[in-house]
Amino acid sequence: MAWPQSVRNINERLQKVLLKVLRAKIHRATVTEACVDYVGSITIDSELLEAVGLHVGECVLVADMTDGARFETYVFAGEPGSGVICINGAAARLVGVGDEVIIMAYAYASPEEVAKIKPAVALVDKQNKIVNML
Repeated sequence: MAWPQSVRNINERLQKVLLKVLRAKIHRATVTEACVDYVGSITIDSELLEAVGLHVGECVLVADMTDGARFETYVFAGEPGSGVICINGAAARLVGVGDEVIIMAYAYASPEEVAKIKPAVALVDKQNKIVNML
């Protein structure tokens, strides 16, 4: 049985798509502040930003390990060495101080480029200090 032309050309079509892949992650950060009366964003210790290559204004996905909430927001730089992880604006209603969160950033890449992307992953302690880089 011959496959239809549309199926035979699937590899060609897949080469033209972009895949969303993990490029940076801060794992198990502890929320130090939650401020509803703010314009929005997540404030992250700038040393953590630098360690994983996150940029001010970049979109991140935040997953709260304590209650399962997930939301997107954008990055603000916090005081270096402060350990700050502050959820600002409406998202502050989704977390509590002391909650553990995973902060993830993604990149769009062609199927050929995906294998070349090695995510920078920072494992942090309860004070949001890096204990290991993966």
